[in-house]
Amino acid sequence: MKLAVSGKGGVGKTTLVASLAKLFADENKKVIAIDADPDMNLATALGIKDADKITPLVELKELIKERTGASSDEYGKFFKLNPTVSDLPEKYSVSNNGVRLMTLGTIKRGGSGCACPEGVMLKALLNHLILQRDEVIIIDMEAGIEHLGRASTRSVTALIVVVEPGKRSIQTAFQVKKLAADIGVKTIYAVGNKVVNDAHKEFLKSELDDIPLLGTISYNSKLVESDLKGESAFYDNEQLLSEVKDVMFKLKECIQ
Repeated sequence: MKLAVSGKGGVGKTTLVASLAKLFADENKKVIAIDADPDMNLATALGIKDADKITPLVELKELIKERTGASSDEYGKFFKLNPTVSDLPEKYSVSNNGVRLMTLGTIKRGGSGCACPEGVMLKALLNHLILQRDEVIIIDMEAGIEHLGRASTRSVTALIVVVEPGKRSIQTAFQVKKLAADIGVKTIYAVGNKVVNDAHKEFLKSELDDIPLLGTISYNSKLVESDLKGESAFYDNEQLLSEVKDVMFKLKECIQ
């Protein structure tokens, strides 16, 4: 199972990724969660202590230079397009409750898909994780999908777009779908979040049109409490875990 989770900022992508990672780990699956979102909140959502001390891969300049043959400061210099990355998941990850976390970080120039040493290494790493590893891989992405290369996208089990009841969120979902189609991703689903009532559910089903809705997650005040306390998103939150478990069951059913 290789999943990429996208959507408009603030819709709850990270909460879904963290909860899915926990539930797969509870099934004794090996899980690697990838934080590819600029906000880099996945460590906190997973309940990892001292999350602010984790250095994103894109900031490890010496490592990037060692693997690609160039640093981000050496403009115009040739660098490797196929750096060795197979050892990085073990060396540059943090484990917590059966989930291994890797934080990629954001490339601050040229766009997150730029043809630069950092971009090349991140795409090589994601290709390795998606194409060659046997773990469950869950990627917490921004609204774009630039981190993914054509090789890895064709092997993603599914792209999940998190939406909330609102026109702007739905619009983002269709933008993500178009970007995904452009590079060969055909299996795309939606998950509704911050749903308050049946009217919200009907709105999502109607507006999503041909994007299948795997399920919905209710508006949940406990998420605010866990964030204030720096606890995992799913800590003492059976309602959240139950709803995400339903989403996971529906996903498995759809891809069989």
